[in-house]
Amino acid sequence: MATIQTLDDIRKSLEKHLGKNIILKADKGRKQVITKKGILEKLYPSVFVVKIENENSGFSRVSYSYSELLTSSVKLQVYKQNNALV
Repeated sequence: MATIQTLDDIRKSLEKHLGKNIILKADKGRKQVITKKGILEKLYPSVFVVKIENENSGFSRVSYSYSELLTSSVKLQVYKQNNALV
């Protein structure tokens, strides 16, 4: 039950940053980490969606679960108004 409460707390904290610019760092395994800039676009009960800026094709979207934030396989950093990280 504590895990459900923690995941709910993560979702509530992300609601404050909905629509803001973020840096996403995702662990892809075997020491591979991808770092992308994007916008926190939507929140759902189990996952959140990030709109990623691609140089070639405009935008793409990726989704991650809140448990990936809990286990630190995905990390988010939020930009302030003047593009400084929070």
